[in-house]
Amino acid sequence: MEALYHQSNKHVHEVQSQMGRLESCEKQSVHLLENEIQARIDQIFSNLERLEILSSKEPPTKRQNAKLRVDQLKYDVQHLQTALRNFQHRRYAREQQEREREELMTRSYTTNGTQKKILDVANMLGLSNTVMRLIEKRAFQDKVIMIGGMLLTCVVMFLVIKYLT
Repeated sequence: MEALYHQSNKHVHEVQSQMGRLESCEKQSVHLLENEIQARIDQIFSNLERLEILSSKEPPTKRQNAKLRVDQLKYDVQHLQTALRNFQHRRYAREQQEREREELMTRSYTTNGTQKKILDVANMLGLSNTVMRLIEKRAFQDKVIMIGGMLLTCVVMFLVIKYLT
Protein backbone atom coordinates (compact mmCIF):
# COMPACT_ATOMS: atom_id res chain seq x y z
CA MET A 1 0.00 0.00 0.00
CA GLU A 2 2.81 2.41 0.87
CA ALA A 3 4.48 2.03 -2.52
CA LEU A 4 1.21 2.70 -4.37
CA TYR A 5 0.47 5.70 -2.14
CA HIS A 6 3.91 7.22 -2.77
CA GLN A 7 3.63 6.52 -6.49
CA SER A 8 0.21 8.23 -6.60
CA ASN A 9 1.50 11.15 -4.56
CA LYS A 10 4.43 11.49 -6.98
CA HIS A 11 2.00 11.51 -9.91
CA VAL A 12 -0.03 14.27 -8.20
CA HIS A 13 3.08 16.44 -7.88
CA GLU A 14 3.99 15.78 -11.52
CA VAL A 15 0.48 16.80 -12.62
CA GLN A 16 0.76 19.97 -10.53
CA SER A 17 4.00 20.90 -12.28
CA GLN A 18 2.45 20.12 -15.67
CA MET A 19 -0.51 22.36 -14.82
CA GLY A 20 2.00 25.18 -14.26
CA ARG A 21 3.49 24.58 -17.69
CA LEU A 22 0.03 24.48 -19.27
CA GLU A 23 -0.41 28.27 -19.01
CA SER A 24 2.83 29.03 -20.87
CA CYS A 25 2.46 26.24 -23.43
CA GLU A 26 2.19 26.96 -27.17
CA LYS A 27 -1.20 26.66 -28.84
CA GLN A 28 -0.18 23.65 -30.93
CA SER A 29 1.00 21.53 -28.00
CA VAL A 30 -1.65 22.56 -25.45
CA HIS A 31 -3.99 19.73 -26.52
CA LEU A 32 -1.24 17.13 -26.14
CA LEU A 33 -0.36 18.39 -22.68
CA GLU A 34 -4.03 18.48 -21.66
CA ASN A 35 -4.48 14.88 -22.82
CA GLU A 36 -1.34 13.81 -20.97
CA ILE A 37 -2.53 15.50 -17.78
CA GLN A 38 -5.98 13.91 -18.12
CA ALA A 39 -4.40 10.47 -18.61
CA ARG A 40 -2.29 10.98 -15.48
CA ILE A 41 -5.35 12.07 -13.49
CA ASP A 42 -7.27 9.01 -14.67
CA GLN A 43 -4.36 6.79 -13.65
CA ILE A 44 -4.26 8.44 -10.22
CA PHE A 45 -8.01 7.87 -9.81
CA SER A 46 -7.56 4.16 -10.59
CA ASN A 47 -4.70 4.01 -8.09
CA LEU A 48 -6.94 5.70 -5.51
CA GLU A 49 -9.63 3.06 -6.00
CA ARG A 50 -7.06 0.35 -5.32
CA LEU A 51 -5.74 2.34 -2.34
CA GLU A 52 -9.24 2.57 -0.85
CA ILE A 53 -9.57 -1.21 -1.07
CA LEU A 54 -6.12 -1.70 0.42
CA SER A 55 -6.76 0.82 3.21
CA SER A 56 -9.86 -1.08 4.28
CA LYS A 57 -7.69 -4.21 4.60
CA GLU A 58 -5.16 -2.48 6.85
CA PRO A 59 -4.98 -3.44 10.54
CA PRO A 60 -7.44 -1.43 12.68
CA THR A 61 -4.66 0.63 14.24
CA LYS A 62 -3.43 1.90 10.84
CA ARG A 63 -6.78 1.95 9.02
CA GLN A 64 -7.89 5.43 10.14
CA ASN A 65 -4.57 7.01 9.16
CA ALA A 66 -4.51 5.17 5.81
CA LYS A 67 -8.06 6.27 4.93
CA LEU A 68 -7.23 9.85 5.88
CA ARG A 69 -4.16 9.86 3.62
CA VAL A 70 -6.17 8.37 0.73
CA ASP A 71 -8.96 10.91 1.23
CA GLN A 72 -6.44 13.76 1.21
CA LEU A 73 -4.92 12.44 -2.00
CA LYS A 74 -8.39 12.10 -3.54
CA TYR A 75 -9.18 15.69 -2.55
CA ASP A 76 -5.97 16.92 -4.21
CA VAL A 77 -6.71 15.00 -7.40
CA GLN A 78 -10.27 16.35 -7.55
CA HIS A 79 -8.87 19.88 -7.33
CA LEU A 80 -6.43 19.13 -10.13
CA GLN A 81 -9.30 17.78 -12.24
CA THR A 82 -11.32 20.94 -11.58
CA ALA A 83 -8.36 23.16 -12.42
CA LEU A 84 -7.88 21.32 -15.71
CA ARG A 85 -11.57 21.73 -16.58
CA ASN A 86 -11.41 25.45 -15.74
CA PHE A 87 -8.35 25.88 -17.95
CA GLN A 88 -10.05 24.04 -20.82
CA HIS A 89 -13.16 26.19 -20.40
CA ARG A 90 -11.12 29.42 -20.45
CA ARG A 91 -9.17 28.22 -23.50
CA TYR A 92 -12.37 27.31 -25.32
CA ALA A 93 -13.92 30.72 -24.53
CA ARG A 94 -10.74 32.47 -25.71
CA GLU A 95 -10.74 30.48 -28.98
CA GLN A 96 -14.43 31.27 -29.48
CA GLN A 97 -13.73 34.99 -29.03
CA GLU A 98 -10.87 34.81 -31.52
CA ARG A 99 -13.11 33.08 -34.08
CA GLU A 100 -15.83 35.68 -33.59
CA ARG A 101 -13.28 38.49 -33.90
CA GLU A 102 -11.92 37.02 -37.14
CA GLU A 103 -15.44 36.64 -38.49
CA LEU A 104 -16.19 40.29 -37.73
CA MET A 105 -12.94 41.41 -39.33
CA THR A 106 -13.66 39.54 -42.56
CA ARG A 107 -17.20 40.84 -42.82
CA SER A 108 -17.62 43.78 -45.18
CA TYR A 109 -19.76 46.68 -44.09
CA THR A 110 -20.23 48.57 -47.33
CA THR A 111 -23.49 49.90 -48.66
CA ASN A 112 -22.36 49.66 -52.28
CA GLY A 113 -24.54 46.64 -52.94
CA THR A 114 -27.61 48.39 -51.57
CA GLN A 115 -26.83 51.57 -53.47
CA LYS A 116 -26.42 49.62 -56.70
CA LYS A 117 -29.77 47.91 -56.19
CA ILE A 118 -31.46 51.27 -55.61
CA LEU A 119 -29.94 52.65 -58.82
CA ASP A 120 -31.11 49.58 -60.75
CA VAL A 121 -34.64 50.05 -59.45
CA ALA A 122 -34.49 53.76 -60.33
CA ASN A 123 -33.40 52.92 -63.88
CA MET A 124 -36.28 50.49 -64.19
CA LEU A 125 -38.68 53.22 -63.07
CA GLY A 126 -37.37 55.53 -65.76
CA LEU A 127 -35.62 58.15 -63.64
CA SER A 128 -33.13 60.19 -65.63
CA ASN A 129 -29.40 60.18 -65.02
CA THR A 130 -29.61 63.78 -63.80
CA VAL A 131 -32.10 62.86 -61.08
CA MET A 132 -29.97 59.89 -60.06
CA ARG A 133 -26.86 62.12 -59.80
CA LEU A 134 -28.83 64.53 -57.64
CA ILE A 135 -29.84 61.65 -55.37
CA GLU A 136 -26.21 60.48 -55.08
CA LYS A 137 -25.08 64.07 -54.38
CA ARG A 138 -27.74 64.41 -51.69
CA ALA A 139 -26.65 61.12 -50.12
CA PHE A 140 -23.05 62.40 -49.96
CA GLN A 141 -24.17 65.71 -48.47
CA ASP A 142 -26.26 63.88 -45.88
CA LYS A 143 -23.23 61.81 -44.91
CA VAL A 144 -21.07 64.94 -44.50
CA ILE A 145 -23.79 66.59 -42.38
CA MET A 146 -24.09 63.47 -40.22
CA ILE A 147 -20.32 63.26 -39.61
CA GLY A 148 -20.18 66.99 -38.86
CA GLY A 149 -23.05 66.65 -36.40
CA MET A 150 -21.33 63.74 -34.69
CA LEU A 151 -18.11 65.72 -34.33
CA LEU A 152 -19.98 68.77 -33.04
CA THR A 153 -21.82 66.61 -30.49
CA CYS A 154 -18.53 65.12 -29.28
CA VAL A 155 -16.99 68.59 -28.91
CA VAL A 156 -20.03 69.86 -26.97
CA MET A 157 -19.96 66.77 -24.70
CA PHE A 158 -16.24 67.29 -24.06
CA LEU A 159 -16.74 70.95 -23.21
CA VAL A 160 -19.66 70.14 -20.90
CA ILE A 161 -17.64 67.52 -19.08
CA LYS A 162 -14.55 69.69 -18.85
CA TYR A 163 -16.20 72.88 -17.61
CA LEU A 164 -19.19 71.57 -15.65
CA THR A 165 -17.48 68.84 -13.62
